Amino acid sequence: MTMIDQDAAWAAFAARDRTQDGSFVAAVRTTGIYCKPSCPARHPHRANVTFLPDGAAARAAGYRACLRCKPDEVARDSRAIAEAVALIAAAKEGIGLAALAAQVGYAPHHFLRLFRRATGVTPAAYARGLRAGRVAEALQRDGSVTGAIYEAGYGAASRFYADGARRLGMSPGAWARGGAGTTIRWTVVATSLGPLLVAATDRGLCRVAFDEDAATLARRFPQATIEPGDAALATLAADVVALVETPGRDAALPLDVRGTAFQEAVWQALKTIPPGETRSYAELAAAAGRPGAVRAAGTACGSNPLAVVVPCHRITRSDGGLGGYAYGVARKRALLDRERR
Repeated sequence: MTMIDQDAAWAAFAARDRTQDGSFVAAVRTTGIYCKPSCPARHPHRANVTFLPDGAAARAAGYRACLRCKPDEVARDSRAIAEAVALIAAAKEGIGLAALAAQVGYAPHHFLRLFRRATGVTPAAYARGLRAGRVAEALQRDGSVTGAIYEAGYGAASRFYADGARRLGMSPGAWARGGAGTTIRWTVVATSLGPLLVAATDRGLCRVAFDEDAATLARRFPQATIEPGDAALATLAADVVALVETPGRDAALPLDVRGTAFQEAVWQALKTIPPGETRSYAELAAAAGRPGAVRAAGTACGSNPLAVVVPCHRITRSDGGLGGYAYGVARKRALLDRERR
């Protein structure tokens, strides 16, 4: 309980900050109830509120859950997202939103909001990424394009090609040509963990990395037009800094990244891990739809272009060890410690 910054928690509670749901609960002495940060009820006086780590701690202290905001359902939401990801990964064919929501016990429109908030994409987009990864795996194994498409769960080859057209971001050709024809704006911002490069195209973030600068960015995208950031990038950069300084505030930021189909499936799976929790490389590979590709999942983590935004720091070894991190184990430990607090 002493590890919670009471003033910061009050600021989040006063702002009804939905991104802090699950990070702590607000216990009200005068009513004997506890609420999640985004509770819509009228706020009590500051002197009557204390902040506790979770519902269990609040109940142990004699408080009961608010019937309006239902704070204990935050954990239920996280479990439902994890269950849905597993269902999508195990499905041989696509699962409709209504069917998926019903299997995890939610109304479709509510579950869609939860899933997008947790992963940054819709269940359908997440499934497309997994299917594309299966196509790549089957092609490597058998070499037959048509066979790979059907084996991956596409009902027709046309669906596979339609999925490819729907993927947003810098075109694959532009990425392969070092950003040819693309303008990338950049800035370096100060954080408590060191200088952080934030770069974006007109569509979204394309590079977030500690200890890099414009020269590093130019080497990564040698054919792109590299320009200093503008006001729009400054806003994005502030959101990224907030992820470093106040972990757990995972935001649905616009992204413009490209990788192999499997890499993109891994990056999407990383975004489903709740702040303060970790997964093993084996669990990550399973969530990305390829349980046997543990080493490849680790490689995909290492090639993640968006530090903190795509939280590869939440992956640890199966024995509980921290494992590696592109920007140093000390930073990984600091990010995890902040999220757990």
